Amino acid sequence: MDIRPLTPAYAVAPQIAPQDFSALAEAGYTTVICNRPDTENPEELGSDAMAEAAASAGVDFHYVPVMNGALGPEQVEAHRVLLDAASGPVFAYCRSGTRSSIIWALGQKGRMPTDEILSAAAGAGYDLSGLRGELDA
Repeated sequence: MDIRPLTPAYAVAPQIAPQDFSALAEAGYTTVICNRPDTENPEELGSDAMAEAAASAGVDFHYVPVMNGALGPEQVEAHRVLLDAASGPVFAYCRSGTRSSIIWALGQKGRMPTDEILSAAAGAGYDLSGLRGELDA
């Protein structure tokens, strides 16, 4: 599992497996958000299977799917609400971690300076510089 922290309270990763939830719980993550649509995964990695694995590990699981090129304000808000409500560090995943980074970055608009958002993403290996205009607006 390739955990990439953006902040002390939020990390992203490429696709995980059901057996990874116990390690996430041991690492202190209390909430996991799946940003990968079920249509991209086989059934054993679908949100229902992952929610079951998360529950077995004692981790909250939420499904906020983001289709490539189709991220809307409702998803950004849903993701931000989950981050705000979490009782501890949040872990999000998608195919590569990029969508989970983008949705977080857009949710931080107005909460963090743009340079800090972009720097946090870059430090985790995600170049979100193309979002600068949207984050500055």
